[in-house]
This record gives sequence, C-alpha cells and structure tokens, in this order.
Amino acid sequence: LLGKMFPLTCSVKVLQKCISRNASTAISTVKPRICIVGAGPAGFYTAQYILKHLTNSCIDIVEKLPVPFGLVRFGVAPDHPEVKNVINTFTKTAENERVRFLGNLCLGKDFTLTELKERYHAVLLTYGAEQDNTLGIPNESLPNVLSAREFVAWYNGLPGFENLNPDLSGKSLTLLGQGNVAVDVARIVLSNVDELKKTDITEYALEALSRSQIENVNLVGRRGPLQAAFTIKELREMLKLSSCTTSWRVDDFDHVEENLADLPRPRKRITELMLKSLAEQNQHRNPQQGRRFQPIFFRSPGSFVGRDKVEAIEYIVNKLADGRAVPTDQRETIPTDLVCRSIGYRAVSVDNHINFDERRGCINNAGGRVLKRNLTRSDRTIDDIEDKYEPGLYASGWLATGPTGVILTTMNNSFGVAEMVCRDFNSNTIRMNDSRPGLDLSSKAYVSWNGWKAIDSEEVKRGQAKGKPREKLTCVKTMLQIASNASE
Repeated sequence: LLGKMFPLTCSVKVLQKCISRNASTAISTVKPRICIVGAGPAGFYTAQYILKHLTNSCIDIVEKLPVPFGLVRFGVAPDHPEVKNVINTFTKTAENERVRFLGNLCLGKDFTLTELKERYHAVLLTYGAEQDNTLGIPNESLPNVLSAREFVAWYNGLPGFENLNPDLSGKSLTLLGQGNVAVDVARIVLSNVDELKKTDITEYALEALSRSQIENVNLVGRRGPLQAAFTIKELREMLKLSSCTTSWRVDDFDHVEENLADLPRPRKRITELMLKSLAEQNQHRNPQQGRRFQPIFFRSPGSFVGRDKVEAIEYIVNKLADGRAVPTDQRETIPTDLVCRSIGYRAVSVDNHINFDERRGCINNAGGRVLKRNLTRSDRTIDDIEDKYEPGLYASGWLATGPTGVILTTMNNSFGVAEMVCRDFNSNTIRMNDSRPGLDLSSKAYVSWNGWKAIDSEEVKRGQAKGKPREKLTCVKTMLQIASNASE
C-alpha cells in the first residue's frame, strides 16, 4: 500500500511545486504600475529614482496643466536661467520608454483618487502647494494687496494670471516677508528692463515693467538681520544691481557685529555681507538718486491703511527674545502704493479621499507614507504598516513637507520617498497580485509628451523672433490646439 501511495505523494508534491512556480512566475511578470500626480520637481525626481531602482516599473506622470516642470517653469525667476537647467534631466526621465506624460488631466476633476488606486499598484501625490498664506489683519482685501506668488505667476506666464495687471503706477512697493521669493520680486521690479528682455519673462510683464513708476521697494521682516531668510546669493544680486541702491536702517544692526564670532559659517558670511554694505552706505552720507531697495527688520504688519486702495501699512515694532519676534507697544506707519505678501504657501486637498491636514496645509503622512484617515502624524502606537498607512499611497515634495527649502531640498525628499516605494515593492508590502491597466484615456483630452514638445517648439520659435529664449504661451486653449497637431 505504501509503495502504491509513494508515487502518488510525489506526484502531488511535484504538482504543488509546479503550481507554486507558475503562480510566482505569473506574479513576477506583473509590472509595477505607478502613477505620479504632479509634473513638478517632486514628481520628476521621484520618477527618476524609481526608474533606476525598480526594474520593469511603468510610470504615468499626470499633470493638470498641458505643460510640465511646475515651479521650475513658473516659479524660478526669469533672470536665473541656470536654475532651470534641471529641465534637461527631467526631459531624459520623461523620454524613458517606461514613462508616459499625461498633461491636462486633473485629480478631482478628470479622475478620483479611488480610481487611481484601483488602476495602479502605487500612487504618489506630488502636486505641490498652490495657495497663499494670509495675514488675517484688517483691510487685507484692499486693492493692490497681492501675494508674491501671484506676482511671480504673472511675470512667469502661469495660465490664469496673465490678466493680473498689478498697478505699478505708484512710487513704492512693499514686500512682506524676506525669503528668496520676495527678493526675486524686488529684483525683477528694480531691474533694468533691457536686461530682462534677454530672459523668458512674459512680453506683457516686460511691457508693464517698462512703464513702471516704482522707485522704492521695502522688504519687511518680523525678526532681525541675524534671522533674515534670504540667501547670500540673492543678496549679492541685489547689491550688484546697477539700477538701484540698497539702503539699510542703521538701528536694525545694533549689537549684530558683536555676535559674529558665534554664528555658523553660512549665517556669518551673509551677516558680514550686510555689515559691509552698511559700512559702504555710511561712507556715502548723501543718498544716491534713483531706485532704492530697503530691507526693514523687526516689523510685523498690524493693518493696511486706505479706503479705495492701500495707502500705508501700520506696523507693530518687535523685539527679539530667544530668536523669536515679540511685539512691543510701539507702532510705525510707512506709506506704500502696492503690497505683496510673501509669507509662505500651503497645499490644498483636491479629492475628498485625501487625508489632508487643513491646519498645516499638507497631507497627513509619515516620511512619505500617507496615514489612514482615522490616524494622525502623532499616532505611533501601531506597528503594522497595513493598519497604519494607506496601502500604496505616498506623498512627496511640498505637498508632504510644507513649502520648505529649495529645489535641492525637494530632490532629497523625493529620492527618500522613492526609495521607500521601491523597498515596499521589493518586500511585497505593495502586493502585485494582478496587473493594473492605468488610466482610461479613451475620453480624455490629454497632452502627450510629443504634444508638449510641439508647445515647446512653438514657444522657442516665438521667443527667437524677439531675441528671447522663449515666449511662453499662457492660453490653455492655444496649447491644446498646438499639442493636438503633434504626431504620437
């Protein structure tokens, strides 16, 4: 009896092995299909890393605009073309045979997060931060109180902002905030228009700036010179600007020099540059005529003054306590004709199924993994990834971290999240029990990569006619017409 059963037992074991081997083979042939929502730096850096480290992965990069590159295209100042060179790397990623660019498709409008999770093994949300923080002070809605984000979008040609038409007929502009974005706006407004003509600034902005009457730009911060948020590169550019003079308030630098020795090297260098500029200013007692750039420290806006439009800002005078700005009873009112807030951005939730932190303005996540809706970032009691995180759902860039750092910061964050995605695939945390079809594009008016190349070619052609690197298209309808004529 045993002799008769032994061959049968062997046959069953062999059969089980064959079934197991075939099942493993079937699973192994399933290609990881990934959707990245947002074609800015975070999206492209994430895609770049995954392509290199996750064999056979297929990636769809979905973008709500017909054109890629996000803040590299619409945020970087036109007179900083070297920063935009990263587009060359992004282009190589987009032209990889395992990548599809799908422009003119919007999460929350053309498809839902639930659809994406059904059609892809993993979804990465990287669509950035596109809303302004506000001050919440009286008269903030007065005409001529704008945001630096809007102003930058206007001169950089972001669709929807071409008709912003900021009023540049007054003599003074006030920038509230001292980050690099605020300094960019100051530099563009105070630059010689002939220099800007060589850049990809929009033609309508160039024409408006040529008629600008602004002669004085105030850059106002709530803390002191030792806490200034702009970088040394941005400050150097302002100090070298041929068309204007930098003017410091001497009292803002009380006790600054005596703290130099204790400063970290980067902070020490920028402080030394400010002190050097201040010393040169003191040598020239008679202020030079022409445009003026004036950083002002220790001031927080308390209210905007004006009826029909902003006429002045009433400031609360601050003092420092342990590096923090502490309000005093002292007030100062400074006239201004135009105001741009530059106090940071926040992301928005574009789908009801996104676990979004409205207070912080970003997605609830831990290191890039999106937390389940009934959990918060502070929940550390659950060890099981499946119970703690939304399976296969990730976020990177400003949508995950808040608006911090520069492009290099975003790169490092995105590489870190992408590494985790690859690890989750390799450890079977992301299960690939079946193949996923990707988005159904049959009824979608999307822009392919070839469509973008046609738009790009047209912009370059229009720019060359004006001696510029490109003239950006701002009309989405025109972009779609050009893209539709491109061959796939």
